[in-house]
Amino acid sequence: MINACRLGSPSGLGGVSCAQAKELNFGFISTESSANLKTAWQPLLEDMSKATGITIKAFFAPDYAGVIEGMRFNKVQVAWMGNKSAMEAVDRAGGEVFAKVVGKDGEEGYFSLLVVHKDSPLKSLDDVLKNRAGLTLGFGDPNSTSGTAVPGLYAFAQNKVDPVKDFKRTVRSNHETNLLAVVNKQVDVATNNTENTQRFEKTHPEQSKQVREIWRSPLIPSDPIVWRKDLDDASKAKVRDFMLAYGKTEREQAILQNIGYSAFRASANLQLVPIRQIELARERTKIENDAAMAADERAKKLADIDARLAELSKQLVSAK
Repeated sequence: MINACRLGSPSGLGGVSCAQAKELNFGFISTESSANLKTAWQPLLEDMSKATGITIKAFFAPDYAGVIEGMRFNKVQVAWMGNKSAMEAVDRAGGEVFAKVVGKDGEEGYFSLLVVHKDSPLKSLDDVLKNRAGLTLGFGDPNSTSGTAVPGLYAFAQNKVDPVKDFKRTVRSNHETNLLAVVNKQVDVATNNTENTQRFEKTHPEQSKQVREIWRSPLIPSDPIVWRKDLDDASKAKVRDFMLAYGKTEREQAILQNIGYSAFRASANLQLVPIRQIELARERTKIENDAAMAADERAKKLADIDARLAELSKQLVSAK
């Protein structure tokens, strides 16, 4: 199915020429049910198969880690991911960002949210923080950018709150399930994002009216498209050219709009830097608040984090 080309080498194992892949698995993080994702994305995958001459098959897993591990073991060669899951794929699954999505409105980013039932007495993040000991929180997948990483820092860590320990109960689910849990009053408050709430309005129009936003994060870079670095160059070129050109016709635009996007644009691993900064800042806060840690050990760990944060800042400056 997939040729075994070495990264950076014009030939495959044993000196055999690197031929284009005949079949690729395209992975999807589990933001909602696989049935919904397949319905939305299948027309695009079929168009990709026709345009590239490569059979493109959808790959679904029950959680984000399943797609990351799928890429690690070459069961997934290309994937739509969030920034946090893409970071994991780059760091430990041989992944590389090559494109990103563009929202319906042309924005190259989206927002993490805290949402409640429309009848909830909770009106703000401050209300959630004050009453957390009696509340059930619907949190995101551990590898979710908008469901875990971003609200974990901006809503909770910066307010010295542990979202896993400080609520009456914390349950983890994908975005769609968390929205349904809010609608059915199974949780008091849940994390989500602007892209998925828009999708929810389309897939669950009546239930979406029961959901109310009470907090919004800073802008998050739009979702990346990731491939395995060792995918052969011919396949990379065909996949990249297809995606960056997609959406030019009325039919293609309708397909993208149904998914929730308007285009794909070129990108690189650099787009993950803000998420790396978020993760390090969250780790720094945790270390600062660890009363059981020895002072010299704390100082050493904080110095290491500060050095890593400084290096990331340099990368952003160099890119401008």
